[in-house]
Amino acid sequence: MRSDHEAASPATDDTPEQAVFRARVRAWFDENATPRADDDLWEVTGFVSPDRAGTEFEEGRRWQRRLHEAGWAGIAWPAEYGGGGGEPWMARIVNEVARDYRESSGFIASTIAMLGPTLLRHGTEEQKRHFLPRLLSAEYTFCQLFSEPGAGSDLAALATRAVRDGDEFVVDGQKVWNSAAQFCDWGFLLVRTNPDVPKHRGITFLLVDMSTPGIEVRPLVQMTGSAHFNEVFLSGVRIPVANVVGEIDGGWGPARTVLANESAFIGRGTRPTSTRLVELARLHRRERDPLVRAGIVDLWTRERLQTLMGETIQNAVRAGKPPPIDGALIKLYAAESKRRAGDLAVGIMGAAATAGDTDPARWARAELYGRFSISIGGGTNEVQRNNLAERALGLPREPRVDKDIPWREVPRS
Repeated sequence: MRSDHEAASPATDDTPEQAVFRARVRAWFDENATPRADDDLWEVTGFVSPDRAGTEFEEGRRWQRRLHEAGWAGIAWPAEYGGGGGEPWMARIVNEVARDYRESSGFIASTIAMLGPTLLRHGTEEQKRHFLPRLLSAEYTFCQLFSEPGAGSDLAALATRAVRDGDEFVVDGQKVWNSAAQFCDWGFLLVRTNPDVPKHRGITFLLVDMSTPGIEVRPLVQMTGSAHFNEVFLSGVRIPVANVVGEIDGGWGPARTVLANESAFIGRGTRPTSTRLVELARLHRRERDPLVRAGIVDLWTRERLQTLMGETIQNAVRAGKPPPIDGALIKLYAAESKRRAGDLAVGIMGAAATAGDTDPARWARAELYGRFSISIGGGTNEVQRNNLAERALGLPREPRVDKDIPWREVPRS
């Protein structure tokens, strides 16, 4: 089986032009970043202590700025909006090479992947010229303000209210499960601007400065001790009408673009889990076990398919085209891959995974219970299956009593 470096950087598939470009990217990273060492193999991400979270966020911001200054950030985005104007394969190679180094943009990369294509597709020319370069350089960092206590899986049921007052909207409501909202400069926000039409038709997509008076962010401490998520309260928050992305009352379109790119980003993954499972099998002398080998090959194949699907979605959106793959498909695929990886890791280690205090044991446990971050976050598996069945397969929609009812008349708990 191949090494981690080989698995993350499949240079043998490159054309001569791509090989030259990969060498140039590799040379820059060798000079400016720290190659991953063997002890990085068992690094656990996503469970940072609250006192370390802010530091990691700022480290990610600084690294994103360096990538932008070097011309690697948004290399396939249009040059007039701060990108490199390059080919989609260039972005793929940069991402592949970057996996071999410790430095990362972290959370910031996820919102760039979600909001950037949305602004390219739905933003005004002024919005694209103002926000996109600042997004790529991490001068502005964004959080997602979508979910609410009564509108998670059914996002279109959201109740945060925006009332127009001249050239501004006045916003009141609550959002929840907002990643890194305590650190971000800006948010992209869904609000209810018309309660007298069915729920999907009265939603507006806004960009909001998180320092605006009336915004309160309260971190939510998880069972791991980290406080990655937050709840955000908005009381009389004034947001310029110029910050509407898309059309007033037409925010469901931009929201779906965000969700499709979120699914693609989740599915893209980072360092190959299959590589760690290979090493775990060697440590426990299970590398010749046929069931273990079959499980690792299965994960290896799934990782590469996820990467291809994610790239296909993002390339289409960057080109202003509808995604050829439904985002629900890659999201479900990633969630199932995560489940299989956790089960296999614990299966290889046995009791050592639950009772051990080694780095591999901590990684295996995190892989096991980390499945819920993917099967719930970004839309639950149940919702994604419905979306896939209806949108991609053309199956009959589930009965909806609220389809043609004005939002204000829909019963809510």
